[in-house]
Amino acid sequence: MNPLAIFENKVLLSVLIGWLLAQALKIPTEYLRSRRWMWAMFFAAGGMPSSHSALLVSGTLSVGLYYGFDDPLFAIAVAITMIVVHDAAGVRRQAGIHAERINLLFEQLLKGHLWDEKALKEVIGHTPLEVVGGILLGFFVAITQWLLLP
Repeated sequence: MNPLAIFENKVLLSVLIGWLLAQALKIPTEYLRSRRWMWAMFFAAGGMPSSHSALLVSGTLSVGLYYGFDDPLFAIAVAITMIVVHDAAGVRRQAGIHAERINLLFEQLLKGHLWDEKALKEVIGHTPLEVVGGILLGFFVAITQWLLLP
């Protein structure tokens, strides 16, 4: 079997491009926000755009474009996309807010102590704008690929 045959799967290709572009775009969008180049954003959860949203929307739309919007796989993909997008903007965002407040509480309670507590990860979710950015990127990736690779 040809190991490069996996790239003939156009849905998989769309998913990978959507994720890669979203992760790469986090670097310049973080620079615009903080005026610092943070190359580690390529591997970060959170940030603009949401790679979870971009990955799933590009994959879901690709299923519809390549196999038909009446295909049962498209319906399942839509359901999974809705769950992940809701989770990215809702549950994971709230977990990040909780981590932020707990870190502040630790900082206040442990001030002056010799403890070296590790901070909880605060950027694990997405703002609604970051999710919309991921959704738009996902649409762009899937439609562009479908036009270039019919």
